Amino acid sequence: MRSRAEAPPHPSWLQRVNQRIASTPPAARLFAYVLHHLDRPVIRVSGGRTSLTSLLTGLPVVTLRTTGAKSGAMRSVPLISMRDGAKIVLVASNWGQKHHPAWYLNLHAHSQVEVSTSGLTRRYLAREASGEEYEGYWRRAAALYVGYAAYKERTGGRKIPIVVLTPTE
Repeated sequence: MRSRAEAPPHPSWLQRVNQRIASTPPAARLFAYVLHHLDRPVIRVSGGRTSLTSLLTGLPVVTLRTTGAKSGAMRSVPLISMRDGAKIVLVASNWGQKHHPAWYLNLHAHSQVEVSTSGLTRRYLAREASGEEYEGYWRRAAALYVGYAAYKERTGGRKIPIVVLTPTE
């Protein structure tokens, strides 16, 4: 039986404006390099309950912890997420860049990950969505954040992967 998807958050008018700004090419280029650095201290100070991205845009953010594909070192990155019951869904948009994000490449080498959200950390197994599942998640993602549609236009034809994380505990 398929789990019920959770309703997306309802951002304020100011958060919706911030989402539109973030989806523009200049802002996306800037945020691709600096936003995760700004998110980390907010996540740390809030005990993992919120991030700067969530405060500014109203979007749900989790911290994904992966094992580096080449280095083997642990890597953490805050990412916009969606819930589907106990599953977490991530969109590897990389701000509309022509290449995949590093965290996505790490998942190909090591599919066991940890996710922290709302101050709790759990282990998950990552897999890529395809077919109808992909299309359904893509529609949800585009409805959640206007930037995804804009990013799709800027990828140079790169298909934006969608990763489904299933709890292992």
